[in-house]
Amino acid sequence: MTTNGKKVAVVGATGLVGQEMLRVLAQRKFPVSELIPIASERSVGKKIPFNDRDWSVVAVSKDAFKDVDLALFSAGAATSKEWCPVAAEQGALVVDNSSAWRMDPEVPLCVPEVNLNTARKPPRGIIANPNCSTIQMVVALKPIHDAAKIRRIVVATYQAISGAGARAVEDFRKQNLGSHEARSGKNTSVLAGNLLMSWKVDAASGYQEEELKLVNETRKILGDATIAVSPTTVRVPVITAHSEAVTIECARPIDAKEARSLLERAPGVRVIDDFANGVYPTPLDAAGIDDVLVGRIRNDIGHPGGLQMWIVGDNLRKGAALNAVQIAEGLLLTS
Repeated sequence: MTTNGKKVAVVGATGLVGQEMLRVLAQRKFPVSELIPIASERSVGKKIPFNDRDWSVVAVSKDAFKDVDLALFSAGAATSKEWCPVAAEQGALVVDNSSAWRMDPEVPLCVPEVNLNTARKPPRGIIANPNCSTIQMVVALKPIHDAAKIRRIVVATYQAISGAGARAVEDFRKQNLGSHEARSGKNTSVLAGNLLMSWKVDAASGYQEEELKLVNETRKILGDATIAVSPTTVRVPVITAHSEAVTIECARPIDAKEARSLLERAPGVRVIDDFANGVYPTPLDAAGIDDVLVGRIRNDIGHPGGLQMWIVGDNLRKGAALNAVQIAEGLLLTS
């Protein structure tokens, strides 16, 4: 294990995911010798507490990445598209949380428990963090895919409002207090007491952008373009942690007992499954937890040999910040 301190830049340091990245870096004792918090012009000069001292926010620029070992990006696709190559050219290992690079054939799309080796020599110096809903699903499905080769996935997501950003969370809190006029940003409809399908729609297919991410990213991460993915994504009145109802069909029959055994040994997975006694994962269970929680593991009565399960994960943590830091740990801190 390398213990030398790293100069780390966090782009989007004042946002929900950026703040979570800083918490994860501190909690996991990532060896940060110098922090460069980067945010928009309106935040320049703001003090960010980290590791018992305050660090001043700076604007994004080429000079901001000078001598940086690790650049974590969570400031939106436009920012990432422009500045990730700049940081990489300056010598930083870049881990980007936006959608900008995920489907670039020269950029690894990485979940450390699943495919860290694909990220060891990134051609462009950039590694993409997958979408939050994809990350938790593939962590749970990887051991089953290895054992029985998944052929088809049917997934319905129940996604927390924090995935739409800090302003959406603020609006949601106001809506819960009765202010249904509080609507902005990515969330222009009332979510309190409601369900929404509010992502950009692909006119040709009728699927939401968020749904197509589950299709394309799952295939890339698992390295199998033949996997059929049938997704439906829904925004629910929960602040933190996404939930997913997942049904899978495999090349060979697999039953719940075998799947449970595989999942109990899988890295990054915690099985919480005693449904007969009311025990199953919930968003409140998953909030602030590193592991992906899996329950309701059962045989698919509509398709013998298939499986159904319930997967819950903290979308800000494993779905974003933690996954990015784990990539950095796997590539920079281990030989």
